[in-house]
Amino acid sequence: MTVGIYETNLDGADLRIGIVQARFNEDVCHGLISACLAELKHLGVADEDILHVTVPGALEIPLALQKMAETMQFDALIAIGAVIRGETYHFELVSNESGAGISRVALDAGIPIANAVLTTENDEQAEVRMEEKGTDAARVAVEMANLSIALEELAEATSEE
Repeated sequence: MTVGIYETNLDGADLRIGIVQARFNEDVCHGLISACLAELKHLGVADEDILHVTVPGALEIPLALQKMAETMQFDALIAIGAVIRGETYHFELVSNESGAGISRVALDAGIPIANAVLTTENDEQAEVRMEEKGTDAARVAVEMANLSIALEELAEATSEE
């Protein structure tokens, strides 16, 4: 194998992207999805190559991602949600379990998942971060989809030698 450097590829043309968005903390999630969709379009992902579904909250995101991954129709997935600290331990539970579930789906299914589930102390922090996090999620999904495809192609070429 030749040692080299893989150049970052942010070309979203012909990529299929699935998005799972939580509805809880609706205003923040609306800001996240708006920024994410705008950036996907900017990167060349066609509207017809995006499937956007919603679920009640952050704990439901991993199951929807898993079902989408099982279809094998997507090059990358995006998780969008907002968990804002309240007065109880519930914040930690939702944050930790949602994050762990998203990571598990990505590793088990072998599909890149951009995690844009904000976990913040208050509404103000979430509002400040939502546009940047939504944009970043789109960029991560496209970059990792292209990297995953390139590494699969490398594995196929290596196995044919």
